[in-house]
Amino acid sequence: MVNHGVLLVALCALIRPDYFSFSPAMTIAEHKITAGKFTWFYRESCPARSGGDVVLLHGIPSQSYCWGEIMPSLGEQGWRAIAPDWLGFGKSDWPDNRDFKYTPDAFIQELGMFFEALEMSQFSLVVQGFLGTIGLQYALRNPERINRLVILNAPLTPQMKLPWQMRQWTIPLAGEMMTQDPLLVDRTLEKGSGYRIEDQYLDVYRRPFLQSSAAGRSLLATVKNLQLTNSTTEISRGLGQLSKPILVVWGMQDPWLDFQEVETLSSTCQQMQINRLPEAGHYPQEHWSGQISDLVLPFLRRQF
Repeated sequence: MVNHGVLLVALCALIRPDYFSFSPAMTIAEHKITAGKFTWFYRESCPARSGGDVVLLHGIPSQSYCWGEIMPSLGEQGWRAIAPDWLGFGKSDWPDNRDFKYTPDAFIQELGMFFEALEMSQFSLVVQGFLGTIGLQYALRNPERINRLVILNAPLTPQMKLPWQMRQWTIPLAGEMMTQDPLLVDRTLEKGSGYRIEDQYLDVYRRPFLQSSAAGRSLLATVKNLQLTNSTTEISRGLGQLSKPILVVWGMQDPWLDFQEVETLSSTCQQMQINRLPEAGHYPQEHWSGQISDLVLPFLRRQF
């Protein structure tokens, strides 16, 4: 089996390679599985012993590749970590919008089928970014499957809007051209993170856009159908009623999402624990994986 750990950790050490360590003993396997009509790509840590399952869901315009340092940390502590590429992203299928509507409800339905195909009945869930809302909606609608919830820089209230950086992709004609441009990935990740990212790492994210125009069409359809106001209304109401431990790890330099909204929401959500990452931006797992692992692992082990 090919050890993908060295390749995976590269993206997560974009800015501070001295900060991270990687254990070559922990293999990250790559798989594909068909669930219903579509095929999902996912990465999996393979611990010698399993203390439970953890699912990690990426944001826009990311891929499961971004969890490459956190997954070995989980695996070394006995957690089986599963990180899929969302449909329309990375190496998963890029469905035509005649076959897949790219709405939150459509994503939630297919995500459930993915979990069924993997025979996953209970797990902890980690979400990030502007697709994190879909993961949170799944959790709220299927609380019996969720053990614990970890949120990294995701919209949680209706006051948290899609940034212009992404809204402009929905402009007729102009948006269709922008979402076909592989450099869109560079501009979005660097704007969101606040750091320059080397081409050798961005190549991983650019690759789908260089392979097929379907990747750009999927991105456009996702953003146009995100229904963020409806989703965050459901989330802001539902989190306070969810009787599950919740950990929020927030990059305080996020240019798009206001931390004040998180603090306000936490006042109605007593089971929510908040940790701040002062220097991190919108994509904290790509640059601050070590600190995130140090927070997530005790949270998963703690008795509540």
